[in-house]
Amino acid sequence: MKLSEIKDILQTIDKVEFLLPNGTPVPPHFHVTEIGKINKHYIDCGGEVRNESVINFQLFTATDYDHRLSAHKLKSIVGLSEKALDLGNTDIEVEYQGDTIGKYSLDFRNGYFHLINKKTDCLAKDKCGIPQEKPKLRISSLPISTSTCTPGSGCC
Repeated sequence: MKLSEIKDILQTIDKVEFLLPNGTPVPPHFHVTEIGKINKHYIDCGGEVRNESVINFQLFTATDYDHRLSAHKLKSIVGLSEKALDLGNTDIEVEYQGDTIGKYSLDFRNGYFHLINKKTDCLAKDKCGIPQEKPKLRISSLPISTSTCTPGSGCC
């Protein structure tokens, strides 16, 4: 999800609710403790230099159980961050504390922001010798051959 998308969504909702990938809600007393711009400059395993930039939202829950972040308040925080950090319209990444700090992509469906698991990947599979995944076929979907093979015909 890009910054412009979350801003549009915040115009249409009152409550801000996040769901973890397993469907468990983030406790309703969460805080957005940081909004930042993260620039990553790196080299991949194939030797290509890359640059990535994301807007980072950090969610945090404390013991102030009466705290609720309204859509209006989050929109205000986003607006301040956008001006102060020159955020642009890049993808949003969400950090949330589980067993360790998890990083998630963001989606919005049915009135909830969904945290989507992120995965690592090799960006230079062709240079690392990682084979492309072969398509999985069902034997039952393969065409049936009507020709028969007879001994000595050279077809087998």
